[in-house]
Amino acid sequence: MSEMPTDLQQGRPEQSARDPRRAGFVLGVDVGSSVIRCHVYDSEAQIRGSCTQKVENIYPQVGWVEIDPDVLWLQFVTVIKEAVKGAGIQMNQIVGLGISTQRATFITWNKKTGNHFHNFISWQDLRAVELVKSWNSSLLMKLLHSSCRVLYFLTRSKRLFAASLFHFTTQHTSMRLAWILQNLTEVQKAVEEENCCFGTVDTWLLHKLTKGSAYATDFSNASTTGLFDPYEMCWSGLLTSVLSIPLSILPPVKDTSHYFGSVDEEIFGVPIPIVALVADQQSAMFGECCFQTGDVKLTMGTGTFLDINTGNNLQHIDGGFYPLIGWKIGQEVVCLAEGNAGDAGTAIKWAQELDLFTDAAETEKMAKSLEDSEGVYFVPSFSGLQAPLNDPCACASFMGLKASTSKYHLVRAILESIAFRSKQLYEMMQKEIHIPITKIRADGGVCKNDFVMQMTSDLINQNIDRPVHIDMSCFGAASLAGLAVGFWTDKEELKKLRQSEVVFKPQKKCQEYEMNMENWVKAVKRSMNWYNKM
Repeated sequence: MSEMPTDLQQGRPEQSARDPRRAGFVLGVDVGSSVIRCHVYDSEAQIRGSCTQKVENIYPQVGWVEIDPDVLWLQFVTVIKEAVKGAGIQMNQIVGLGISTQRATFITWNKKTGNHFHNFISWQDLRAVELVKSWNSSLLMKLLHSSCRVLYFLTRSKRLFAASLFHFTTQHTSMRLAWILQNLTEVQKAVEEENCCFGTVDTWLLHKLTKGSAYATDFSNASTTGLFDPYEMCWSGLLTSVLSIPLSILPPVKDTSHYFGSVDEEIFGVPIPIVALVADQQSAMFGECCFQTGDVKLTMGTGTFLDINTGNNLQHIDGGFYPLIGWKIGQEVVCLAEGNAGDAGTAIKWAQELDLFTDAAETEKMAKSLEDSEGVYFVPSFSGLQAPLNDPCACASFMGLKASTSKYHLVRAILESIAFRSKQLYEMMQKEIHIPITKIRADGGVCKNDFVMQMTSDLINQNIDRPVHIDMSCFGAASLAGLAVGFWTDKEELKKLRQSEVVFKPQKKCQEYEMNMENWVKAVKRSMNWYNKM
């Protein structure tokens, strides 16, 4: 392991010799599903330099989604170098690095050589769909559910109640890792020889940045894998045993804001402290300063993610929302409940690639130029439908097409579908999470679209606050890093630094959308179970 610098061992750098608030900057890097982005932040949380590169997904077969790890690594190094250069500063002025990553995307590699066995398997990948269906309908799963229900009745244990409701999904790392272990001989052999390492994107980047001297993940990333027990705060012995996944291949789990090691000097010329690893949605939650119980974050990026802060209690939920660890900093553990829809920005990107428009910014004007979508509805289901329907075999589709349908109607239907999915998630949250909502804050690329934001505000009948800087996963990672090194003092200071651009307030009654919503739900139901076998 990398040796911790003396100043960081004590929690904060020595400010008498070099006050980081005067002389330094922090880096926030977000490795998302669509782009990889780095921002350089000063002590006022202003972006001094930035760089973005597109993440290229690979589709080797229908339903399979992968990322080339070697390309991703080069992009990661490049965005940091270019952002620092653009800020007009030197690498030795960086006092801390925070890394936010897409969740549940994973890789395995050779412990001795560091060479990976396969590409990253994306969270959007559907290769394990049959395995998921098989496990969820298995006798073993039924026995597990029934025994946990009985034990819950006797003990009232929240952990047992959660286990009685547990189902696998394609978005869980667990099922796709089980598929890899069953189908790749090279990985099987490495596991047998105790020469296999598993990691989500954060773990692999940490391994690369420290040239193999650090191997870890954080609680936020671990809790999204489907292999972690958030009640016991450790990897689940039961799930790993049931799926024949050796605990020995899983990384140690550390605090979110924590000294993980320093970047090897050869990479950037100086040893930059890596002081935050965090999952992207949890990072955005932190960046939005959703620190209080009842605070809600609505991310509209590649997918739509609705998260609510549930305090230090995991919600035992019967339905579509799932409990997560938001972050752990010392003794503080913050829990979230989350619901998600897999396709938001992906639908807009797809439409752009079909030349329905040149720039995503045009879509708002296109949608507003019409009174309605003329009965056209779009089902955003390129990666199946998540809660509340949970159908990995659903297809993306347009319904209600007519001879008079123009590309403007298609674009409006796509944007409306994003708002309708957000409404579904919000209703599910209200039904399942009995915590009063204190505020709703939005982030992600799609939230720049005023049409989508206003329609969503109308549909859920709530104010939605959009910040000046919408790259909240970047800022969340930088915030966690900044707190770790004393760049920022506490959360109260971060709250003062967050800037709101606009608050969308309901302008139409949600009842005015009732007929359109009903027709859209009808279209969704007709798209379900389209791909019986992937």
